[in-house]
Amino acid sequence: MRDAVRLIGTIATATLGTITPAFAQDNRSATVELATEEERRGLSWSEGRAAISGDVRASIGRLDLSARAVSTRNSVRHDGADAVVDLSVGTGWDLGAVRVQTDVTGHAFVGARGRRDYVEGGVSAGYTYGPLNAMLGVIAAPSQKAIGGSNVYAYAYANAGIPGTPLTAVAEVGHSSGSVRNADRADRLRPGGSYSNWRLGLEHRRDRLTIGVDYIGTNISENRAASRYADLSNATDRIVGRVQYSF
Repeated sequence: MRDAVRLIGTIATATLGTITPAFAQDNRSATVELATEEERRGLSWSEGRAAISGDVRASIGRLDLSARAVSTRNSVRHDGADAVVDLSVGTGWDLGAVRVQTDVTGHAFVGARGRRDYVEGGVSAGYTYGPLNAMLGVIAAPSQKAIGGSNVYAYAYANAGIPGTPLTAVAEVGHSSGSVRNADRADRLRPGGSYSNWRLGLEHRRDRLTIGVDYIGTNISENRAASRYADLSNATDRIVGRVQYSF
C-alpha cells in the first residue's frame, strides 16, 4: 500500500508540474487511463504490470502542446524508473485531403537510477474516408547516450467503425531500427536488435468513456542475446486491456 501511495504521488506531482501551463490555454482536453500494462511499439514499459496515466492537450495558435505522465512500475527497461513524463510540441497542416503532423517529444524518467531521458521527433500523414482513418509515420531519435545510439520507428496505423456495431477496429504495424553505440542501452528500445511489431484491437466508445482490448505482438525472440534492459519476457505476444475517460 505504501508503494502504491508513493507511485500515485509521483505521477500526480509530475503531471501537475508539467501540465498546469497548458490548462491555462484555450482548446484544451484531458484524459485518464488505466491499462493492464503500459505498452509502446510492442514493448512493455511497466514490466507487464498495470499502469495508470493522465494526459492533457492544448492548442496555442498553430502549436499543439501535450503532456502525459504514466507509471512504469520500477521498470527494468528504464533503469528502475517509477514513471515517465512525455512532453510534446507540434504543428500540422492540410495538403488537400491529407493531414500532415510534425512534433518533437521529450521523455523524462522519474526515479531512474541513471540519466535515461531522451528526445525524438516525428512526422505523419493522415487520411480520413468515411469511417476509415489511416496514417503513415516515422519517429526518429538522434543518437543519444541514454538509448545507446539512434532509433527510427516507421509505422502504419488505421481504425474504422464496424457497421451495425458500437465497435471500432484498430490495426497497427511498425518496424524499429537504428545505429548502436552501446548495445546494452540500445536494448531499451530495440531488444536484441531491429524488430517489427503489430497490434490488432477493438474499442467501444460511449460519450467520454473508451474501453479497449488489443492483441500485441512482435517478432522478438526470448532467446535473443540481450542485456537486462531488454526485458524480453515482456516483449512478446500478449493481450492488453484499457479503460480511458476523457474530460
